[in-house]
Amino acid sequence: MEMTDLKAAIDDYTNAAETSLMDVQSRLDTLETSMHRPGTLAHGGFGYDDEHKSAFIGGFMQKGDTDGLKAVEMKALSASSGGDGGYAVPLVIDTEIEKQLRNLSPLRSIVKVKEVESGNYKRLVNTGGTASGWVGEAGDRTETATPSLREVVITPGEIYANAAATQRALDDMQFDAEAWLNEEVAEEFAAQEGAAIVNGDGTNKPKGFLTYTTSANGDASRTFGEIQHVITGVDGAFPASDPADILIDIVHALSARYRAGARFVMNSKTLAMVRKFKDADGNFIWRAGLNEGQPDTLLGYPVVEAEDMPDMDTDACAIAFGNFERAYTLVERMGTRVLRDPYTNKPYVHFYATRRVGGAVVNDDALKLLKFSAA
Repeated sequence: MEMTDLKAAIDDYTNAAETSLMDVQSRLDTLETSMHRPGTLAHGGFGYDDEHKSAFIGGFMQKGDTDGLKAVEMKALSASSGGDGGYAVPLVIDTEIEKQLRNLSPLRSIVKVKEVESGNYKRLVNTGGTASGWVGEAGDRTETATPSLREVVITPGEIYANAAATQRALDDMQFDAEAWLNEEVAEEFAAQEGAAIVNGDGTNKPKGFLTYTTSANGDASRTFGEIQHVITGVDGAFPASDPADILIDIVHALSARYRAGARFVMNSKTLAMVRKFKDADGNFIWRAGLNEGQPDTLLGYPVVEAEDMPDMDTDACAIAFGNFERAYTLVERMGTRVLRDPYTNKPYVHFYATRRVGGAVVNDDALKLLKFSAA
């Protein structure tokens, strides 16, 4: 190849590479420009979030100005806005509320949480299983039993918080209205939600796992929807001798396939007693988490303190053990809505925040209860 031909080939290659790089740079510049436009979310969707947040905090919360919110939510075609004066909380704030809820509510962090778009959530539960068998290459395949399916329906109720601040505080630029709303709403939501997951009656709220009928029958013979209990043999107390043995019994009442991820749940008063139990060698069965973020354990399983659990008393199911992610499902409609009320309690401005939440036990085999009863 002549030198002139080689030089021409190199020039052609260089020009093509530069053109390609310029094309990539142009596409990156276009993408970056799009990402900084109002309405483009870092979470991967389009919801006019920066503009929405500015209109919500600077206009709606501080001044009661709804024009900016109306324009943004109409532009975003938000189904959450409406003529009742309720406005959807911006995604960045709603996400922070959700994060704080997980931190504040010990039960939300261990159950399964599902976001739903419709008015209720339906789930089919296999209660019978499908039979199977071994067979040779040419052997007859006899018909096997078909699974038995049951439907669990969870209808969300409405959980609310009614936070209040003075108008002067809202006008003060040193007052962080966003952080204040996050904390107030998340704390109240967490308190109401935790109580409902344990003891809710299922009417306009989650159905608590302690409100289900319990039975001493095992998984194979128990009616669907009943939760198995293990009795202590003493009314309102642990047995006087070897009390830790009853905790071992409840652990092994749970099927081995659910033990990975299982947890004990009890209130602090009950835990204070359980922490004193020792094994036959005189070692405490409770172990403190040695590293930051590592949970305390009881018989090797994490312990969750939930103050909504009952104290030890006659016939009380004061300790729960199970794989809560498999046992219980919490459903919620995406999005928090806020009503602004500057009139009811002057000089305070109330922010009535609502969220639709429901819950129910979907797998009773994955949860066991310790009942403080003689029989």
